[in-house]
Amino acid sequence: MARLPIPAMIIAGLAGLAAFGPAAAGDYFILAAADCGDAASRVVSETGGQLLSAQPSADGQTCIVTVLVQGSGSERPRKVTVRVPM
Repeated sequence: MARLPIPAMIIAGLAGLAAFGPAAAGDYFILAAADCGDAASRVVSETGGQLLSAQPSADGQTCIVTVLVQGSGSERPRKVTVRVPM
């Protein structure tokens, strides 16, 4: 009988988190991803590389885009990180 309150508290806590509006937080991340998505597309098309990551910077004005660019001949691929305005 002592185990029953713990799951009830967990469920109540999760229900409380849903009340804060996870959709609003999700909209924020979708907006940031969309802005950096355009910047990432530009960097990938300019470098001809493969996208590794794209994330907004702390100031919210630029995106930090990292791509993997293939080397020519027997050269190893290199990782290139670029800051691009949103």
